[in-house]
This record gives sequence, structure tokens and C-alpha cells, in this order.
Amino acid sequence: MTDRETSAVQDAKLHFLDYWRVIRLRLPIIVLAFLLVVVTAGVTTYFLPRQYQSNVIIEVEQNEQKIRIFREGYEGGMGMDPRFATTQFQIIQRKEMLYPVIDTLDLVQRWSEEFGIRTREQAYFKLRGMIDVREVRNTNLLQISVESTNPEEASELANSIAQEYQRKRIEEQQKLLSASLATLEEEVGKQRKKVAEANDEMGRIRTELGITDLNPDSMEDPLQAQEKVLMDQESIVGEARSRAATLRTKYEEIEKLSGDDLIRALPTLEIQDQTVAQILPQYQETDSELARALQSGLARRHPTITALAAKKATYEKQLADQVGSIRRTLAANLEITERSLSTLEGELDQMRGSQRDTKNRSAEYARAKNNYIQVKKVLEAAELRFSTETMQRSMPMSPARIWEKAEPASAPSKPNVLLNMALATVVGLIVGIGLAFFLEYLDTSVKTMEDVENFLQVPVLAVVPKEIALLVDQPESTVDAEAYRILRTNVEFNRSSAEANTVTFVSGGAGEGKSTTLANLAWTFAQGGYNTLIVDADLRRPTQHRIFGLNGDHGLSDFLTTDIDLEDIVQTTSLPNLFILPSGKLPHDAVGVLNSQRMMDLVAQVKNRFDIVFFDSPPILGVSDASVLVRALDLTIVVVQHRRFPRAMLQRVKQAVQNVGGNILGVVLNNVDVRHDQYYEYYTNYYNYYYTPRVAAEGTNGALPASGGRPKPVARRSARSASEDEY
Repeated sequence: MTDRETSAVQDAKLHFLDYWRVIRLRLPIIVLAFLLVVVTAGVTTYFLPRQYQSNVIIEVEQNEQKIRIFREGYEGGMGMDPRFATTQFQIIQRKEMLYPVIDTLDLVQRWSEEFGIRTREQAYFKLRGMIDVREVRNTNLLQISVESTNPEEASELANSIAQEYQRKRIEEQQKLLSASLATLEEEVGKQRKKVAEANDEMGRIRTELGITDLNPDSMEDPLQAQEKVLMDQESIVGEARSRAATLRTKYEEIEKLSGDDLIRALPTLEIQDQTVAQILPQYQETDSELARALQSGLARRHPTITALAAKKATYEKQLADQVGSIRRTLAANLEITERSLSTLEGELDQMRGSQRDTKNRSAEYARAKNNYIQVKKVLEAAELRFSTETMQRSMPMSPARIWEKAEPASAPSKPNVLLNMALATVVGLIVGIGLAFFLEYLDTSVKTMEDVENFLQVPVLAVVPKEIALLVDQPESTVDAEAYRILRTNVEFNRSSAEANTVTFVSGGAGEGKSTTLANLAWTFAQGGYNTLIVDADLRRPTQHRIFGLNGDHGLSDFLTTDIDLEDIVQTTSLPNLFILPSGKLPHDAVGVLNSQRMMDLVAQVKNRFDIVFFDSPPILGVSDASVLVRALDLTIVVVQHRRFPRAMLQRVKQAVQNVGGNILGVVLNNVDVRHDQYYEYYTNYYNYYYTPRVAAEGTNGALPASGGRPKPVARRSARSASEDEY
């Protein structure tokens, strides 16, 4: 982890500790606010009237918008409109829906005495406030909930609202269907007129053009039969041409050949003749025998050769005669076929011309027929849809179906004690913590040493914990003395020299612990072996003689107003090295007494006779006595009580000291509650570690330094009374 990340973690931890410190410090306020909220919620919940809830579950179907002719169902029924459920919520709570319920149940009369209802509108607003409509998630179900102090009334109202809603939906659907059917019936009548007009137009054109159409209600083309006849004629002509071409080819081949070549080519030309078929094999066999005989060496005049040659000639003559007959027959057939072909081609040309004329004349009829068939189809669909919807209208309709009727509740639904108290607990904590932080935000008192150092630009000499007792009444080994030992050390190190040994303690207001801090610090200095003198210069409300249990009848005022010696009024204490100069009798003009040459002489004497001298004074912002002392003495220590006075008072204290030429040594932050302010715990956690009991240093055995005589001690008073009398 980098240094930056480590620093960020430490800062976050400090922020958390600051928040926790505020919570601990303001814990009483948090607890008080928490208890107030919880108790208020508990009392309110206890006295709230018990509400009973009854629920009705309704399945709703979306309204059909328009009857469709060419598709099944209705327009608008393809899917649920996401706004449909929200629309139904509002419809159920409208006057048109609730007024009939109010009238049916006579709610105006029923609620007149109990709730002061006088009109239907007043009853409507009350009933509407009792209704809650919700959608059951991922379904077409609506839940209508009614709350009332009477469980029977709640169930009765819920069922009545559901029934009225169902009746309204059915009535609305019937009206919609009736209007749609009326519109559809009107359109059917219009379409019938269009069909009749189209039929009349088609008949007129058919008569004018002389077109024969055996099926005028069919999409079949009336010229289709003629087209078929033409195609058949074309097929006959094609076959005739093929036969003529075949005959011409055979005739031309026969004309080219003669003799044996012609006889041999007859099978190849596929000329079938019975005579040729009988003679040709005999001719071929005789020719073969003649050839074999010649090859056997018989002479041409040999009788066998002569007989075979005569037989061959006879067959050859017969074949030639028959081939001539075939040639003549073939020529006759060719002539006949060509004449027939010429006739067929003429007829085909005539049919084609007639077909072209008919097509030109029937185009207008085809358009009229097509228009007639189209409007007839629309009419048939509309009539079918009209008949279907007329039958469906008589069937039961359920655009809103009640699946669960309301019943009287056996237990109240409101107030929900557990929920209310849980919310009160959460709200109480939030209010308490929020109030604590709000008060912390408004609190401008001194909270930390940084507050002091930022406003006064002087160091904090010590932090004194809360509830530390007077050290004069504590054993020497007490832990409470450690804070003042820290203060003593810081005073020793922060004063410029040993000659700067006259110190006064001031505060902005009364009750900040100035006199107690001075007494305990002086006690600590005396324990450390310092010849210490406490001068109670608070001539308005002196307290030092009470703290140490001494007689304060004679003291500083006597010295300042008479010629009495210092040794006659300084008193010793039970602790060696610690001396007290009480205030004496309180003068009428305390400022005039203190602001005198006699006072300057006193300061000069005590500076030379004691190691350290502490002057107690009134609050510097309350009276002017402290300003005189601050100007006359070497050092000034400001005592600030933790979390008491605004920080702005610190600046005023500093300015008051500086205006009279005083020298602020530092600040003592007093009365810090370290149990809640963990920031200061490290000042007190290790008192026992640092402190070890020791015997008080030997001093002057109670004798006033450089002087003869020692005042006699008097009975000691309690430390409590000293604290109560302090500014």
C-alpha cells in the first residue's frame, strides 16, 4: 500500500472516530430523541382506530375497440396495453363508478351521524380514501382493497365496488359491440349495392361485345376455351407439317436411288410394303447362292449358275415393279399431305386473327368482371362476420370476472404495531443522530486544541480532564495530579526566563475552572520544590482561602490599603513550599485598589522572595480587575472550559489581554470529558505509568522566604465549597 493510500485510510478512520465521538458526546440527546419518537409512535399506535381490510380479486380483459372483417377477433386485442391497468385504477375510483355504490348502500345516510356526511360528494371522497387498487404482478388481476373500522362494512363495500365495476364493463362492452354491429350492418348494405352495380356493368359490357361467359361469377377467363381450341389447331398443324416433311424426305431419297441401292435402302427409309417384305429376302438369298456358286468355280454357262441368275432376275423384276408402285404411292401421299397442310395453316391463321379481335374487345369486360368479383368477396366476408358477431353477441360476456369475493377480516390490518414500532425505532435513531450532529454543527464552543490554536495562535499548555478533584484533598500519589504536572512542565519550558515568575490566570467567563486550575497547579509546583505563592487577587468573589481551608479575613486588600507587612498576611498551607495570600476584606473599589503603587510594590517583593507566584483574578471580560493584573504581571494563562463558550470569546479574551500589554503564555483546556472525547484520552491514559509516589521535596519548613515570622494556619474548609464559589 502506498503512502497516499495509507494516509487516506488513516483520514477515513479519523473521520469515523470523529463521528463516533459526536455520538458518544451527544448520547443523552440521542437517547432522549429516540425515546420521544418511540413513545410518541407507541402512544399514537395505541390510540389509532383499528382498521379492517377486505380484498376482492378481479380478472380484467382489455376493451375490444373495433370489429375486424378480414381477421379474427377485434382491433386492439392483440396485446395488453401497459397503460390499461393504470387506467382501470383511476376508473374504479371515479365518481361514475362510486356514486352508484353510494346510492345502492345508502352511504350518505349511514355515515351521516358517525362522520357528519351530508352529500354524495362528501361520501365519495370518504369512500375514495378507503379504497386501494393494485395490480397483481405479471397477471391480468386487480386487487380492490377497502379499509374500514367495521370489518363487515369493508367486505360489503369491496364486493359492491367489484360488482359495479363488472356491471359497467359488461355494459360498456355491449354498447361497443352494438355500435360496431350497427356500423357493420350499414357497411354490408353499402357493399350489396356495390355488388349489384358491378354485376349490371359487367352484363352490359358482355352484351355489347357479344362475349359468351358460361361462368361470370368465376375468375376464369371466358376466352380460355378459344385459347384451348387455338392451341389444339396449332398442334394439328404442327403434326401435319411433320408428316409432310417426313414424306418429302422419303420421296426425295427414293428418287435419288435406283436398282440394288434402292432395294437395300427401303428398310432404312422405313418404307413398309408386304410384297417387298416377301420378295426381298428371297432375292437376297438367291443372290447369295449365285455368288457362292461362282466362287466355287462353276462357269457362267453352268446350268446351276444359269438357273440362279434367271431366278434372281425374276425377283429383281418383281422388286422393281413393286418399288415403282411404292414411288407412285408415296408421291400421291405427299401431294395429299401438302394440300391438307395448306388448308390447316389457312384455318390456323384465320383462328389467330379472330382470337386477336376477341381479346381486344374483351379487355373492358375483364376489368368489369374483376371488379365485380372483388366487391362480391368483400360482401361475402362482411356478411359472414356480421352473422358471426350477431350470434356471439347473444353469448355471455366477461370483460371483468370476480375470482375472489371479499370477506370480513378477522384481525385489523392497521395500525401495524410491529411495523410502526420498527419505523419509529429507525426514525428515532435517525432523528436523534441527526439532532446530535445538528447541535454539534451549531455548537461553536471550543472542542479541540486545534480550535484554540487556530483562533488564538498560542499553544495549549495542558488538557485537564473532567471531575478532577482538588489536589489539596488528595494523596500525593493521585493520578489526577498528572495533568497539572504536564501543565507545570509546559509552563517551565515556555516562559522566557526564571525571572518571569508572576503568573495570572484569566478566563472569558465565570465558572471555567480558573481558580481550581490555579490552586492545583500551585500545589504541583510546591510538590516539585518550588517556593510557591498564591495571591488571591479576585477581590469580588475570592475562593483560594476556602480551597485551602484558611481564614480570609486579612490579606491582599489589607496590604494594599494599609502599611502592614507581607509577612503578617501570608499564610502557610499543609504542603511545604506553598503559601497563600488571601484576598482579605472586599473593598468597594477593587480596580482602584489593584491599580496602585502599593500593588506594584507587592509584585516586586513577591518576585524576589518566591520562585513562582500565581495571581487569581476575576473573568477578564466581566470586570476590569483582570486587565490591571494582566498588565502588572509577567505572564498570563488563559483557562478555557471545554465545550462551554463560543470560540469567538477566545479572540475577545486574547484582544483584551493584548490591549493592556499582557503576555499570553498559553491556554489550559479545562473540564474535558475524556470518556466521550477520545481525542484527549492519551493525555490521561498513562498517568499511572508516568507517576511514581515520592516524598515531597524539602522546602523551607513553612517559613516565609527571606522573612521572619509565619502566619498561623486556620481550620480548612471543604474543596466542594471552594469550587462552588469559583467564577
